Amino acid sequence: MNIIFVLIPIAILFVIIAGAVFFWAIRSEQFEDLDRQGSNILFDEEQPAAKAEDKDKERHDQQP
Repeated sequence: MNIIFVLIPIAILFVIIAGAVFFWAIRSEQFEDLDRQGSNILFDEEQPAAKAEDKDKERHDQQP
């Protein structure tokens, strides 16, 4: 029964910390544009692939 007197303040502390982190995220606009980041993962960038092809061409050009 005495453990209840320890666990309740710890639980209250966790709730306060979670609430503070949540309100910090809202104030720093972490939840403003959720759709863009979700759709960015679906599309590949073209530049890194082009750079890899350029490196391959340079390697073939340098070989005798």
